[in-house]
Amino acid sequence: MPVIAVLGKGRVGGSLALALTRAGHEVTVADRAPGSAADAARTAQIVINATPGAGSLERLSALREELRGKILVDVSNATVDGPDGLPADLLYPGSSLAEKLQEALPATRVIKTLNTMLYTVMTAPDALTQAPTVFLSGEDPEAKQVVRGLLADLSWQQEWITDLGGIETARAAEAAILFVRHVIRSSGFAPFAISVTR
Repeated sequence: MPVIAVLGKGRVGGSLALALTRAGHEVTVADRAPGSAADAARTAQIVINATPGAGSLERLSALREELRGKILVDVSNATVDGPDGLPADLLYPGSSLAEKLQEALPATRVIKTLNTMLYTVMTAPDALTQAPTVFLSGEDPEAKQVVRGLLADLSWQQEWITDLGGIETARAAEAAILFVRHVIRSSGFAPFAISVTR
């Protein structure tokens, strides 16, 4: 199995690291110590960006050489928060964090996924009462297949995965973050995800 580096030790990064370790992957987690992210990225084949989205572009752009040739799985949302601390607007309107990362890291295969749900659903999608949908956006078909495998290891069934297309489709998935504050106000802080039903 490929070595996975998770950048970010918060709720999202911690949950993903634990779940992937339990699935049998070798996982390293970077903290805020100088050089930690570079060391983790350098030794991994797959890097997961679980850093706060507002600072992700700057942080990851500094890792251009360490991320060269790697798969970068971007699960973050770059937002401007409102007074309540919840996402109120997009940091990159008319674009997306994933597109900005792909532009800044042309030798890296960026795949956007897992960003349209409360973080607990990322590693326990079957805990919901209805089947959720997880989206994929990116330019590299091989990288998408690898990420599909990771999603399966996180208990996502293949029929729950929807490939939206190229990296530009990430702007639609990232815009879904604007639902969050309204859903939380309406229903409370409970697990939820977007679901495409047919």
